[in-house]
Amino acid sequence: MAADDDPHSSEDEQVEETEKETVENKDESVTFKDLGIVDVLCEACEELKWKQPSKIQKEAIPVALQGKDIIGLAETGSGKTGAFALPILQALLENPQRYFALILTPTRELAFQISEQFEALGASIGVKCAVIVGGMDMVAQALVLAKKPHIIIATPGRLVDHLENTKGFNLKALKYLVMDEADRILNMDFEVEVDKILRVIPRERRTYLFSATMTKKVQKLQRASLQDPVKVEVSTKYQTVDKLQQYYVFIPVKYKDVYLVHIINELAGNSIIVFVATCANALRCALLLRNLGLAAVPLHGQMSQNKRLAALNKFKNKSRSILICTDVASRGLDIPHVDVVMNLDIPLHSKDYIHRVGRTARAGRSGKAITFVSQYDVELYQRIEQLIGKQLPLYACDENEVMVLQERVSEAQRLTNIEMKELNDKKSIKGKKRSAGSDDDDTEEAIGVRRRIKGKPNKHAAKRKRK
Repeated sequence: MAADDDPHSSEDEQVEETEKETVENKDESVTFKDLGIVDVLCEACEELKWKQPSKIQKEAIPVALQGKDIIGLAETGSGKTGAFALPILQALLENPQRYFALILTPTRELAFQISEQFEALGASIGVKCAVIVGGMDMVAQALVLAKKPHIIIATPGRLVDHLENTKGFNLKALKYLVMDEADRILNMDFEVEVDKILRVIPRERRTYLFSATMTKKVQKLQRASLQDPVKVEVSTKYQTVDKLQQYYVFIPVKYKDVYLVHIINELAGNSIIVFVATCANALRCALLLRNLGLAAVPLHGQMSQNKRLAALNKFKNKSRSILICTDVASRGLDIPHVDVVMNLDIPLHSKDYIHRVGRTARAGRSGKAITFVSQYDVELYQRIEQLIGKQLPLYACDENEVMVLQERVSEAQRLTNIEMKELNDKKSIKGKKRSAGSDDDDTEEAIGVRRRIKGKPNKHAAKRKRK
């Protein structure tokens, strides 16, 4: 008798299905307490509205609590921060100590975000964190480090500056090292800095390496810094979230701005992130949209750290509905209310597409991603489709409706070009002043010193002589 005709085979299949379902249901009902997290931290998770552990947390936390090194591979927005923060805080509770853990991140924004999560989770146990990133005052940071925080969250470059130049600061007693977004840390050529850090921290420590992708550089780093690690992998292939609706728009490059304005108008009321390739284009787009009466704010690497944080806060608290940014914001930033991500410029690396669109449809919410494809971007776009394993639908735009905006956009472009030129002129004047040794906020004394150097009389010194 053929297997197909066997009356028991379908029954067996049904039993298997129900078994599968019960396993899945069991899996869903796992709590942080089941993973071995202590009550104080479970309560902190509840306050943060973390009802159940995410996949990466279920896999990584029990291994971490056993005291093993971890390599965590997980897609963006999967709850990686919680996966390393909870075990570290639990270990800190058992063995309180200053300079307990160091978390290295590739970008400043991500450092501040991780710090927020540590402080929120550790609020009831009095955890002290320090964020050590570039673009901030070294002396102020040195004072923060002198207070000996429990957790240091840092970008590699600035941490090395402090290790080399700040008296009394060392990490000889460090117990935990975390490298978050390790692939990006290495892609940004922080290899030399990471080597310097690894040389000055104890060999006897726990190390967690979290990365979205396993590159050759990450493998090399793994061999250098981890001891007998456990690999925790949540998704093997590159993928985007199911609830994310993805589209593309095929347009002539000269009408990019017009289409951008049209689609933003169509999606009015939504919170939108627009990704561009360069710092200059981020500023240009923000000025262009402002000239058209749209509440846009830029975020890019050439802004001072305070301005970057201010821009991010304006977008987070919804006083601005559009954030125009470079890939500085493509990784790790968790802003739950982002409804739409637009790729005005296609990313050169296909993997960056996944990180960009991962800014929306986070933690089970739905979201939209729209990618602008010009006649010059076809090859890059095809690579993205190949990577995510699907062909994206075309975003419907009525060309006649779009072109109605052309005149207004052209006028806004003209005004933006004038503003950009003025800003560049100001910058070059400031640059010349600096190279001539004259800063805007100089004291009278400093000006006097420069006059003497240049052979000009110092009027204050002359007055004193006459007296």
